Amino acid sequence: MLGSGARRAKPGSLSLGLRGQGGVNLARPSSAWVGFVAESAVRRAGWVPTARVVGVSVAASGMNGSENGKGLIEATEPVGRAAEALPPHVVMVGGGFAGLYAAKALKDAPVKVTLVDRRNHHLFQPLLYQVATAVLSPADIAQPIRAILRDHENTTVLMAEAEAVDSERYEVLLDEGRLRYDYLILAAGASHAYFGHDEWEPFAPGLKSLEDATEIRRRILVAFEEAEREPDAVKRAALTTFVVVGGGPTGVEMAGAIAEIARYALAKDFQRIDPTKARVILLEAADRLLLTFPEQLGEKARR
Repeated sequence: MLGSGARRAKPGSLSLGLRGQGGVNLARPSSAWVGFVAESAVRRAGWVPTARVVGVSVAASGMNGSENGKGLIEATEPVGRAAEALPPHVVMVGGGFAGLYAAKALKDAPVKVTLVDRRNHHLFQPLLYQVATAVLSPADIAQPIRAILRDHENTTVLMAEAEAVDSERYEVLLDEGRLRYDYLILAAGASHAYFGHDEWEPFAPGLKSLEDATEIRRRILVAFEEAEREPDAVKRAALTTFVVVGGGPTGVEMAGAIAEIARYALAKDFQRIDPTKARVILLEAADRLLLTFPEQLGEKARR
């Protein structure tokens, strides 16, 4: 994995920078550079380029357009091929924001595009916390990738899992088969981390997928149901205590949503317990919440 010390691409090569959630800046998405890369490549005299990925660095990023994550994809100098050959094949791994913006930018470019994702739907991750707290249903924040790109004649969508990249043969290794590429865009997004304690995962699921959201929703609602049946007051209090780790946008929104359903949505639904007395604890290692936002917003969230 290449980080900030990644070498510069050689003259005549291509370098693609991806920023933000899932590899793109949500606040001001710009896709013009992707189309320029593809179009300028095929216009060069006498060859159609063959690219090779030499390094990718992607860090976890915040929601709502924050630019904490940075990625770098470099393509080496092109390998000569006859200009009359088939159009270059651009393979994209990931159907999130970055993958879709890239696909849309290449809609009219003289290239063949294949988008690979292990799921057949695009997910609007900023609203996952509302699915996790039963405010929205999963269908409200998911849309089939094929439907989004149905008018892209040069684009094929494959539901498959990319397991590795063979940079010597210019192939993406899928769970079943291989996919050859001329250009490769890795936009697989980021995952949560447990700071070296993966044993925490069964007790504290992350929030990156619909499966995560529905599992969290199940645990929240079942906790109130079990508290209703629990005769011991100490155990009841434990069942209705919820801990959220991470004081970024998702953590703050999640903590607020749990408090809201306890104080309002479920307030009058139980006879033996008082849901409004549920505790929500938000843990953050930094000295304030919403570290990537102005300080006054973090202070307001704390109150």
